[in-house]
Amino acid sequence: MKILIVDDESVIREGIMRTIQRAYPHYDVYLAANPEEAVQLLRSHPIDAVLTDILMPGMTGLELMQLSRRGYPHIKWVIISAYSEFNYAKEAIKLGAVDYLLKPIGKDLLRDMIDKLKELIDQEAEKARESKLLRANLKFLREAMFQRWASGLDIGGMDMTAVIANHPRFQLIMVKMESDRAVHLEHFIIDNVLSELTTQYGRGFVTTYDAKSLLGLITVDEDKSLESLLEELRSYLKRYLRVPFQIMHSGMLHDFSKVPGEVQRMHHDSASHEFEYYATGGNEIIEVAIQYIRAYYNTDLSLEKVASIVYLNPVYFSQVFKQKTGYGFKEYVIHLRMEQAKQLLLNPQLKLADISERIGYQDVKHFTQVFRRKYNATPTEYRQEHRAHTHKACP
Repeated sequence: MKILIVDDESVIREGIMRTIQRAYPHYDVYLAANPEEAVQLLRSHPIDAVLTDILMPGMTGLELMQLSRRGYPHIKWVIISAYSEFNYAKEAIKLGAVDYLLKPIGKDLLRDMIDKLKELIDQEAEKARESKLLRANLKFLREAMFQRWASGLDIGGMDMTAVIANHPRFQLIMVKMESDRAVHLEHFIIDNVLSELTTQYGRGFVTTYDAKSLLGLITVDEDKSLESLLEELRSYLKRYLRVPFQIMHSGMLHDFSKVPGEVQRMHHDSASHEFEYYATGGNEIIEVAIQYIRAYYNTDLSLEKVASIVYLNPVYFSQVFKQKTGYGFKEYVIHLRMEQAKQLLLNPQLKLADISERIGYQDVKHFTQVFRRKYNATPTEYRQEHRAHTHKACP
């Protein structure tokens, strides 16, 4: 059996691993410190069971479970929770979790749970294996073929008759992300959310278009609308994604030969569309970042460091920070440092080298240059000017 343990506390996940390996040395145990690592392992290993903590940075265990159910329906889920999170655990059972474990986890209870999982997995193994293999092969073949078709490439004589027959009318949806890093978790989220909504609103499928774009084909049921699907999709993506994204769609199509041209149009039009952003808690996230910057502005503070504090992609964080504060990240830090320098310059006992070091500059010359660019005066000139004003104000 292959077991994945997802918990941001290393002591807990490694403790669970040791207990399992001692009792079941022939089982494979994988560790993930966060949902993104979990997704990578789910994609690269045939995981049978997941033991996941509820509250983790970036995404909860319940959200990870919800997003994974469609792509990995065979996996058995067990929720790890503290007593104060017990309501979450009850919700997990409703979502299909096998059970929950309360922290601290007893070794006997953990072994009993592993035995329970093994029994359930064995009962379903053969049937699930055959079904999964068939579905995976058909899904891969269909989506790979459609991806090539949508890109205007030769499909090598493959027959698309069945796909065409199932969709005499259809619409296309393209979701495109912007990021300077690999977006495995985000790709996984879009695939699962769009696939789930496609099933709810009609019939169709989702395929990868390129590393940062996915393409969905859907025939919407007569009593439903694509607009409602898109609104729901946008709501989910704003909740889960931590990178900017775009959603584009075609009109109603009846001819599959129009697909490549329509896909090219959407891809081209994306250049003139604005990206959308993570919404829920956006203000709170930036407030946390600002508090951190104010506390550590005098250190070697980087955009990447602050973005990691609030669990956001650096490019995305930079864009949201500018949107919320009106300042670029570097501009904000410089402004904060210079305002503090002005206050410190009022103290005649402090040398420029001391002030420079206190606000995060080891080089006095660099500090002087930045101050002059900001206020059109050197720190010494500012200090002298303020001292002159002070003397004039005295009776």
